Amino acid sequence: MKKLIVGNWKMKGSLAANESLIQALRSGMPTAACNVALCVPSVYLSQCQALLAGSAIDLGAQDVSAHESGAFTGELSGAMLREFGVRYCIVGHSERRQYHAETDTLVALKAQRALASGMTPIVCVGETLDEREAGQTDEVVKRQLAAVIHANGHCISEIVVAYEPVWAIGTGKTASVEQAQQVHLVLRSQLRAASSQADRIHILYGGSMNAANAAQLLAQPDIDGGLVGGASLKAPDFLSIITSAP
Repeated sequence: MKKLIVGNWKMKGSLAANESLIQALRSGMPTAACNVALCVPSVYLSQCQALLAGSAIDLGAQDVSAHESGAFTGELSGAMLREFGVRYCIVGHSERRQYHAETDTLVALKAQRALASGMTPIVCVGETLDEREAGQTDEVVKRQLAAVIHANGHCISEIVVAYEPVWAIGTGKTASVEQAQQVHLVLRSQLRAASSQADRIHILYGGSMNAANAAQLLAQPDIDGGLVGGASLKAPDFLSIITSAP
């Protein structure tokens, strides 16, 4: 299974910066590399769709509505995202859970909507620092993933999971290689209990992966790629991460 490296631009970017970044990524992409995707702010989907046309880089969105259509001002449906060629869609990112009060149930429904629209949901799970220090890491990530498995059991092998320790996002802190692998193994075991095809499910690490630590993280048996934040906005760093994927 090829590794999967996904860039999450979060609420960053501009028309000029996006063009410069994608041109640099296209020109620097190694051949036969791992699978790569960029999850961009929704206002830039049209621009990035055009810039990525004919490349090996897939387009991704950062969220999707739990509703199919209707009077939901500001929301974007799965069908709308698919019209722009969106292949991947992040659901349940810790920032959505924290700042927008997204529950496990809502995240599971968003994953369902993404799948129904022909997109691959990147389901984020992870614990806060307080939860880790209380020894609740396994309990928290298993609860978050269980909701998604319950709602999408028949097609759970079509999702991507991203483990993002909340305490290591945007802080410069990173879980040790051993900590990351241990949680990935917990998630893999949970997926194996739910699906006979669990070993085809990518489990990404999403806590401040960068050019310096990517190779060691990606060498772990249950880390199948990365959900990369800040480093995905710097072409040399993102290309370094892509190149380091075995």
